[in-house]
Amino acid sequence: MADQGPKQKTIAENRRARYDYFLEDHIEAGIQLLGTEIKALRDGRANIAESYVSPEGRDLVLINADIPPYKMANRFNHEPRRHRRLLLHRRQIDKMISAVQRDGRTIVPVRLYLNEKGMAKVEIALAKGKKNHDKREATAERDWQRDKARLLRDKG
Repeated sequence: MADQGPKQKTIAENRRARYDYFLEDHIEAGIQLLGTEIKALRDGRANIAESYVSPEGRDLVLINADIPPYKMANRFNHEPRRHRRLLLHRRQIDKMISAVQRDGRTIVPVRLYLNEKGMAKVEIALAKGKKNHDKREATAERDWQRDKARLLRDKG
């Protein structure tokens, strides 16, 4: 996973993705945005919890990401859940598309943030779906770690 540097401002995080999927290959991608969308992002307003990435033609598109309308834009505003093209190198796009088509993987957005230059970026990951027993196992492990930390803290 990419380190969050001192100047990166996280706008939205998809925590559900870590619970539902095994995340494998993380890649930073740019997003093709409209002017009112970047202003809304700089206000810190977005939601990528139910979004996913889908290949359309020879491009990757971010679908169902919610960037609410910018308050000051009135009639020149954008559609909140429109499809947004991701900006990647051709080799990265081809690798992701082939993994989806051949291996049955899913591409999920993990984090939406502004980098140190103020540009909107999305961290995407190739993901493999978890079964119910995997989810229960992860929950049990997380609970055990929490209990263990509590015991160590209390005992001194």
